[in-house]
Amino acid sequence: MTQWFDPADPRCRAPYGAVPSGTTVTFTLRPARSEGFSRAVLAARWEFDADRVTETPLPWVGMDGDRDLFSAALETEGYVGLVWYTLRLEGLDGRRETTEELQLTVYDPAERVPSWFGEGVTYQIFPDRFCRLRVPDPTGMVGGRTVHGDWTEEPEYRPDERGEVRNRDFFGGSLPGITAKLPYLQSLGVETLYLCPIFEAAENHRYGTADYEKIDPMLGTEEDFSVLCRRAHALGMRVMLDGVFNHMGFVSRYFNGDGFYPGQGAHQSQDSPYYDWFTFQHWPDQYSAWWGIYSLPAANKESRAWLDYITGPNGIIRRWLRAGADGWRLDVADELPDAVVAAIHAAARAEKPDAVVIGEVWEDGSNKIAYSVRRRHLLGGHCDGLMNYPLRSALLDYLLGGDAGAFRRTMERLRQNYPPWAFASAMNALGTHDTPRILTLLGTGGEGKDRSRDWRASYRMTAAERERGEARLRLGALLLYAFPGSPTVYYGDEAGMEGFEDPFNRRTFPWGEEAGGLVSWFTALGRARRELACLRRGGFSWLTCSGGLLSFARTLEGQTAVAAVNAGEAPAELALPWGENLELPGGAGRLLLRQNGETVTFL
Repeated sequence: MTQWFDPADPRCRAPYGAVPSGTTVTFTLRPARSEGFSRAVLAARWEFDADRVTETPLPWVGMDGDRDLFSAALETEGYVGLVWYTLRLEGLDGRRETTEELQLTVYDPAERVPSWFGEGVTYQIFPDRFCRLRVPDPTGMVGGRTVHGDWTEEPEYRPDERGEVRNRDFFGGSLPGITAKLPYLQSLGVETLYLCPIFEAAENHRYGTADYEKIDPMLGTEEDFSVLCRRAHALGMRVMLDGVFNHMGFVSRYFNGDGFYPGQGAHQSQDSPYYDWFTFQHWPDQYSAWWGIYSLPAANKESRAWLDYITGPNGIIRRWLRAGADGWRLDVADELPDAVVAAIHAAARAEKPDAVVIGEVWEDGSNKIAYSVRRRHLLGGHCDGLMNYPLRSALLDYLLGGDAGAFRRTMERLRQNYPPWAFASAMNALGTHDTPRILTLLGTGGEGKDRSRDWRASYRMTAAERERGEARLRLGALLLYAFPGSPTVYYGDEAGMEGFEDPFNRRTFPWGEEAGGLVSWFTALGRARRELACLRRGGFSWLTCSGGLLSFARTLEGQTAVAAVNAGEAPAELALPWGENLELPGGAGRLLLRQNGETVTFL
């Protein structure tokens, strides 16, 4: 951004943000007349067309006050991909000024993304730790499991005699347990249940799948899953599954590294039907694995048999949608080739036209490079939305004392780079199973990495830290629920759960000991998201974002909601879009609704 070109300013680039292929994009440079520039050029690099470079002169078209205007249009007909452009001004005296290389996202205009995911509240459940109805017997189950008798015990975190953290200790949360808590989830305004993996696996996190065709027996049966889906649907909720296809378990029917399964896995025989599902450097003991972790052998994405098993007419994607699921979240989506993600997307849509596919990406997913390849996540036909870790990072920085302007700049870059449907379908979360508990971060101000793991395991926040954390969490949740994209709650964050990294962020839900004030706050936010159409699908505009004051508006058909948070200590005043002023004390947040000429404090 320069003094003479701002891609977020419609006077400089129109239309705003990412555009469907075929759109004519107009660029206008606005240098001060006193600077004496006489010529302007747009250089565009069409990355997805072999980096072809074009140069377009921007002729002088007039003036706006004391500024010269140089303007021309760029045609995107027939192109889908990223355009990297620079703008150059030249003076008669030989002076030149050039912008940095900027991004224009051009996406497939045929893409149609179901709106249900982005409109409603999502609740992420780690199934083993959410709710158990009985203490299960692990006898005969894969993995040599143990079960905690006491629901409130600590998860095991110390290495065993081999120096490994095995994750074979279970608590016995189940699908019927989730079904039993559907009324509670409905009271929170939840509309999408996102379940961490539920298929048979040796480890309690179940990210090393042993059998994609079987619900883990400790969780229940396929009928239990279908019952959960039917009852959730009856309450206006949908169910999203975690698709872990990049890798499988060392202990699995496919690899069968420990011989638990009766058939021949790839580790046992090169004649196994699963042999080419994996990549061996030296059979059977050297093979590609996720991050080199031997217990998670990586799938060979070039295997046609593997791909058909996942995405074919009777493949895993379609099978579980038929059983009642409504969508998939793709674990480590960056590690799946674009062709595989496209096949998953196509299979999901073929089975259920309103199924959604959400990808796990930790950065700006519009321009992500993984394994030296620019990913096509958000160009159409791949992911419908992504996990919004950039929002989480920016919001954490703000809540811990950062400048609201920095949050705005980070989000504005995403809004410019993402197709509108992707921005609206983002999975916006303050915490997940891969991050420390948000309450702990906000209360203690850090991850505790300067202390020992034993210290982090046993640490509990002081009363002052908890009070500070809860106050900050209320502000962060208000912004989360009002922002475009699906506000996503990691199970128990609304109940005041604390803990540092895995497995301390995966403790059991504290039924009967919830932080009542937080639950009430999240319940009220869920009601707002469910009832206010402008929060579900309204337009978005920034208001004041400076220092501790962060505010924006959502508008739809005469209904306007304003979310305003003052994370600073000093009072702040906000000019509202309808001409009133709002006095906001330090550490306070408000959700205001303007409708039919009246202003209501919704929260």
